[in-house]
Amino acid sequence: MKTETLPLNEHRVLTELAKRKESMVLTHLAEILNMDQAQVDPAVRKLEEKGYCKLTQQTYEEYGLGKEGELFKDGRFPERMVVEALIKNGGEADMVELKELTGLDQKVVGQSLRPLSLKGWAKKSGRVVQLQDGGREVAGEGLGPDEEFVRILGELGKASASDLEEAGVDVNSGLKLLEKRSGFLKTKSRTNRWVEVTPEGSALVEGGVKALREVNELTPEMLKDGTWRDVSFRPYDMSLDAYTMVPGKMHPFQRVLQETRRVFLEMGFCEVMSPYVESAFWDFDALFQPQDHPAREMQDTFYLAKPSRCALPDPELVERVKATHVDGGDTGSFGWRVPWSEERAGQAVLRTHTTASTIRALSQNPEPPSKIFSVGRVFRRETIDYKHLPVFYQVDGIIVDEKASFASLLGTLKAFYSKMGFRKFEFRPAFFPYTEPSVEVFVWHEKRRDWFEMGGAGVFRPEVTVPQKCNVPVLAWGLGMERLAMFRYDLEDIRQTCLSDVQWLKETPLCR
Repeated sequence: MKTETLPLNEHRVLTELAKRKESMVLTHLAEILNMDQAQVDPAVRKLEEKGYCKLTQQTYEEYGLGKEGELFKDGRFPERMVVEALIKNGGEADMVELKELTGLDQKVVGQSLRPLSLKGWAKKSGRVVQLQDGGREVAGEGLGPDEEFVRILGELGKASASDLEEAGVDVNSGLKLLEKRSGFLKTKSRTNRWVEVTPEGSALVEGGVKALREVNELTPEMLKDGTWRDVSFRPYDMSLDAYTMVPGKMHPFQRVLQETRRVFLEMGFCEVMSPYVESAFWDFDALFQPQDHPAREMQDTFYLAKPSRCALPDPELVERVKATHVDGGDTGSFGWRVPWSEERAGQAVLRTHTTASTIRALSQNPEPPSKIFSVGRVFRRETIDYKHLPVFYQVDGIIVDEKASFASLLGTLKAFYSKMGFRKFEFRPAFFPYTEPSVEVFVWHEKRRDWFEMGGAGVFRPEVTVPQKCNVPVLAWGLGMERLAMFRYDLEDIRQTCLSDVQWLKETPLCR
């Protein structure tokens, strides 16, 4: 009679199950056999297919402490501390006194009023909190079921309902009280898999089943010594989970910046750069922004203490810009008709836009034709939230050409966003101090089914170009990079573009 054989891992699993003759959790079985669960799982699956074992699943809730629960993991909830304080204070106290007596934050004291009322321990009348009979009864007693629930979780870290019951917790009562309090508990659904031997599996082991060594591949040594006859070649199971290989790669936002550079370079532009610290002259005055403009106030712009001033450029250029502000100079404009301060123009600021780079480049080479762009960080006094950052990226560009037209500007912007993956565009009239005509660029987001503004553009006014000795049309634009990245990677929060979220970095594909 031929002896039955099983692959080595299946033999070990089945032998252990037959020996114990009881249902076992898969993770526990792996620990007993000193095997990796990745080896035990497929062995159990194969044995189940052959009818030698039975696999069942059990879903349960795993409890852990939330942010609020962590604050009171000793089990002494705020309402119990309030009751103790009321007893010491003669049975009543106002809200300010309770803050001092309990040492709790005023907000926490206020939040304790609802559970105090629900439990019948105390009630608030006007500004005074008064102790009730229920509060006197629990004083000095042990913790309630909700408090005990949290205390035990604080010791265990994470636990199922059965774990808590074994520790003496009244789970049902505790959950009923805690479900009305947000932030005390975190729950996750977990699944335990149980495996047990079948009568057929037990009979196979009793009949003397042998282990057959499994190998992945045929080697020259096996052919030479003939051991290939005594092994089983393991088949490939394409349904098994495989390890995810995560290659080293550039941050997704950096890829957007590099792609932006590549697109403009492909369109024949030259890249220029300028320092983060600029004079107000290049950041504002050279762009015909009045010195009393709200954007130049401290609440909108970062001014430096050290250095507090920057050197101004050629005095003749400074004089031409000054004249343009005061009375229009040689531009045919009336100017702003307000005094112009060289002291204010020399203030050191963190640049508020990369247009400071392109206007510098125009000043150095005002002769046509030229196409210039700049990508870099800019700084503004913004409150950080899901759509604002104080430090962000822009791409600015200019085209200096005798034949440049407003239509050329719109065509250039359309070409850029087409290369970045967008298909529908819209240009809406806008106002900027240094361009006329001006537009805002909108792109259509297919997934969100809406138009989104991406930046501003226009033709530099003579008040900007003439002081730089440029007498031909200059097309200009400034576009935000973070919003483009948000659409590219379906992000809801702009902060994700600069955070090192390792899981997101792993999951983001190299190509989209």
